[in-house]
Amino acid sequence: MREAANRPAYLDNHATTPADPRVIAAMRPWWETNFANPASIEHALGREAEAAVEEARAQIAALIGAEAREVVLTSGATESNNLAIKGAARFAASQGAERRRIVTVATEHKCVLESVSDLAAEGFEPLVLPVRPDGLLDPEALREALSVPTLLVSVMAVNNETGVVQDIAALAEIAHAAGALFHTDAAQAAGRIPLDVGGRGIDLLSLSAHKIYGPKGIGALYVRRRPRVRLAPLLSGGGQERGLRSGTLPAPLAVGFGEAARIARLEMALDEGRIAGQRDRFLAAMEAGIPGLRVNGSRTSRVAGNLNLTLPGGVDAQAVMAAAPGVCVSTGSACSSASIEPSYVLRALGLPESEARATLRIGIGRFTSPAEVDRAAAELSRAWNGVRQRAAAE
Repeated sequence: MREAANRPAYLDNHATTPADPRVIAAMRPWWETNFANPASIEHALGREAEAAVEEARAQIAALIGAEAREVVLTSGATESNNLAIKGAARFAASQGAERRRIVTVATEHKCVLESVSDLAAEGFEPLVLPVRPDGLLDPEALREALSVPTLLVSVMAVNNETGVVQDIAALAEIAHAAGALFHTDAAQAAGRIPLDVGGRGIDLLSLSAHKIYGPKGIGALYVRRRPRVRLAPLLSGGGQERGLRSGTLPAPLAVGFGEAARIARLEMALDEGRIAGQRDRFLAAMEAGIPGLRVNGSRTSRVAGNLNLTLPGGVDAQAVMAAAPGVCVSTGSACSSASIEPSYVLRALGLPESEARATLRIGIGRFTSPAEVDRAAAELSRAWNGVRQRAAAE
């Protein structure tokens, strides 16, 4: 992907990734040539659209080591997380299950935390566990929480702010030993780390296409078949997606998601090596320009493209971003970065409010060039120095 002249350096790939040109090319015929509804199997165009969607479903399944029939297409990871958590809880309640505890982690995405919280009004017992200063969940804390009979455990595979990678296989094993289902939000993990739902003991797994260089507006939920995980649907309608997610499937988006998943599966290792090199180059330049810079979260258990950086001197990150208009970064989750409150994820790691407000989230991706990281590091360093000097002069 060619870098346009005067275009800001884009280092916000955790918020969203640019669609891969191959993805755009794969989608285009399903906007223009065959726009049929995949459910219209009475005619040829509908059957062709259905076949394209099913091929895409198989590609998505292959990325996570699942069967195609275990993949339910949704509008994105937020819907998938809601369906997994609320669907599992409500189905269990409808069957008279006595387990009411639902366990999650303080650094989860808002849609997981809110889904778990919402269920309190339905008689469930939400429990939010803390993390260690490195962002990892202590397995013993989970084991202790599960001393009370628990219905579901939900732990994010890769954190969307810190890039920290949880030991999902070990946590799932603990959950299963206690008789609980295990769900993971893998929106930030897919295409960045290998995922194998069977090998890691995952019952439910959420995905989003736009985090893996696919289109916005489509995601998926893996629902294990053997032994079967049962969910109550959130939407009433025509019964599409095995009755779990009614609504007309967007064939172009599904095809784009499938192509993005195919590319991610084949090129993940190549992407990781190149992205890690760009990350190290950027960090070295930032550390040279901003002495005392600190990386938050585990330095070893993290994805290649993430840097969560606290600026020294109490310099406000929002002010630095405003002084560096040629760089696209963020202060936290794209779902909550507009809030004036400091990141709840960083507060969960133990950062005081002043340091949380002085923190930038950097997301380096497939199409980030060496020129972009050099330009971004130079501009952010200049902006930090400028803001710091102005604050000292006031």
